[in-house]
Amino acid sequence: MTENILENLRSKAITQGSAKSPNRAMLRAVGFGDADFNKPIIGIANGYSTITPCNMGINELTLRAEAAARQAGAMPQIFGTITVSDGISMGTEGMKYSLVSRDVIADSIETACSAQSMDGVLAIGGCDKNMPGAMIAIARMNIPAIFVYGGTIKPGHHKGKDLTIVSVFEAVGEYSAGKIDANELLEVERKACPGAGSCGGMYTANTMSSAIEAMGMSLPYSSTMAAEDQEKSDSTAKSAAVLVDAIRKQILPTEIITRKAIENAISVIMAVGGSTNAVLHLLAIAHTAKIPLTLDDFEAIRAKVPVLCDLKPSGRYVATDLHKAGGIPQVMKMLLVHNLLHGDAKTITGETIAEILAPIPSEPSPDQDVIRPWHNPMYAQGHLAILRGNLATEGAVAKITGVKQPKITGKARVFESEESSLEAILAGKIQAGDILVIRYEGPKGGPGMREMLAPTSAIIGAGLGDSVGLITDGRFSGGTYGMVVGHVAPEAAVGGTIALVEEGDTITIDAHQRLLQLEVSEEELEQRRAKWQPPAPRYTRGVLAKYAKLVSSSSLGAVTDLNLFS
Repeated sequence: MTENILENLRSKAITQGSAKSPNRAMLRAVGFGDADFNKPIIGIANGYSTITPCNMGINELTLRAEAAARQAGAMPQIFGTITVSDGISMGTEGMKYSLVSRDVIADSIETACSAQSMDGVLAIGGCDKNMPGAMIAIARMNIPAIFVYGGTIKPGHHKGKDLTIVSVFEAVGEYSAGKIDANELLEVERKACPGAGSCGGMYTANTMSSAIEAMGMSLPYSSTMAAEDQEKSDSTAKSAAVLVDAIRKQILPTEIITRKAIENAISVIMAVGGSTNAVLHLLAIAHTAKIPLTLDDFEAIRAKVPVLCDLKPSGRYVATDLHKAGGIPQVMKMLLVHNLLHGDAKTITGETIAEILAPIPSEPSPDQDVIRPWHNPMYAQGHLAILRGNLATEGAVAKITGVKQPKITGKARVFESEESSLEAILAGKIQAGDILVIRYEGPKGGPGMREMLAPTSAIIGAGLGDSVGLITDGRFSGGTYGMVVGHVAPEAAVGGTIALVEEGDTITIDAHQRLLQLEVSEEELEQRRAKWQPPAPRYTRGVLAKYAKLVSSSSLGAVTDLNLFS
């Protein structure tokens, strides 16, 4: 008798919209009434945090999404997920946790949604790793989903110039080089970040929000809206309603996150001059979605897609300027017209990319110069180049726009950590023609693949951006530019050639030939390799130790579930 009653309750729960039959009594305690059990349960992954301006406005968006989802006929349930501020941890040991947080975010969203049998998820994030973390989780779970970007920060202003967080890092270099005084440095620091939102240039957060919009997993125009503007809140509410509709129609991420969608994202990233980190994150998203993708695919698309937007870090404008000029839809329409976008790719609204872009003009307005016309691009080819050579047999990533010297051959200055390199730069020990080698900062060696914004900004601030090269098995901030090469693979910690470089060796970086070469004979390298010993793990317990044990090469996206059963 009891078994029959329980079975009837389970059947009733299933037929009334709760796909995995959650405990109804528990749900009544959080506000469910009898009529609510026939409504889809939506998880709202709330990345709210006061630790960073990128995420401090997200709770208000979460509440707006909750109300909109309820009005659309769903039962929204809010849960928290983490964020860490790259800008705050930059240049410190804490930066090792940044890339790790991508996986923590993915795992937390997957855990909450799967454990509570949610019918769909709306993820809201701001700082850099929020976006790829959410997308990895969405690809894993394959339940209807939409991403909502918390929005970009508005620029700061000082002496007639727009400021971003990168302005502060570069000002430190200028101060160390004697170009500005302490008062000027303080004024830049005070005015760089005026309020809520993610870093304002086409840095990693805005790059990844643009990529997600291009993939069809967020609403048009949403990736460049300012965090503090009303349209961001309104777009969030619309996103919730679109998700409820997608649940009813069972539009699944596997229908949207396809090879065509990934290629669209890469094309857009090239056109807007996006962050090198996009390479790492798109490889990881593709891996999770079981889509074949390699570094060579980025190079193939780079060769065909021009850089259309004049955006920081190497350009003049910020994301809010791009938004006013037509946003990502305008860029996408230009690519579509020139057969560099898959118009038949599906989006979360159920429409195709071509259908969404139908009303957009083929060329940008002549009343702005943020988005260049097709016949007059910033650069004829994309900016994210894949370099190979004996220093990077698996590949490395370079941002080659905005550099006056696309080829440099110089003497290696070898550093075993970011901190030691920064100390040398600020002390004036780096000269024109030097090539800095910063190693043991890779996914395993760091662990965590820290971003090198502090040393690269110090190089720019010292006026050496066009005469000094830098290579690393770590990463770069989206705010980095100059003759710098990151993601060098194999990394030093696993015996990659970068571990064998000695002080004074000659290195060639050639962007045109896409070459990263250590000018040392193979015989000499074999002798060095025979003497090399892997370093002891820097961490033996906790999340960094687990990460170092599991993480793959950066050339494969630095994913943590690649070789679990090999």
